[in-house]
Amino acid sequence: MRHLRKLVVILLFAPCAVLAGAAPEYTPDNRLAVPADYRQWVFLTSSIDLNYASADGPASGQAHLLDNVFVNPEAYQAFLKNGEWPDGTVLVKENRIAESAGTLSRSGRFQTAIRSIEIHVKDVARSPGKWAFYVSADGKAPGAPMPVSASCYSCHQDHGAVDTTFVQFYPTLLGIAQAKGTLDAGYLKDSAAK
Repeated sequence: MRHLRKLVVILLFAPCAVLAGAAPEYTPDNRLAVPADYRQWVFLTSSIDLNYASADGPASGQAHLLDNVFVNPEAYQAFLKNGEWPDGTVLVKENRIAESAGTLSRSGRFQTAIRSIEIHVKDVARSPGKWAFYVSADGKAPGAPMPVSASCYSCHQDHGAVDTTFVQFYPTLLGIAQAKGTLDAGYLKDSAAK
């Protein structure tokens, strides 16, 4: 009977441990480890040559890039419920080189090697503005923190659809944010100006 009670307690609390997920892992020098399993997370979107400076694709001499965005499953489930990102949200943007010709392809572009990984983390206790950006130059090494003065912070603050994130580029989540009324004023202003 005692073993049965232990089993019941373990089974009752096991799902909570799974929902809690893994916290971001930081190195002693304030770098962020690239989550080893991020490709098993929830896929949000993909884009080619997404550029906030111009609409003409990559700069001269630059390779075309395809990116994929993933979010940790716990944050995704929370967003589905309330249209907001909880503390502990980790968004991973995987930037890959886009090749234009392969053994079979005659047109279009496909993804090849990882160029870099950008990680956007909501860590209220660690980051003054709740969110921080990290970049792994090779997609393997821990990501270096971007200084708060970097333009990514102000751009996300001014134009992010929800809580400084670019939900406007995540087609499965934009409608949820609209329905929950969590769209930010800057995004609404940008949308009205279109």
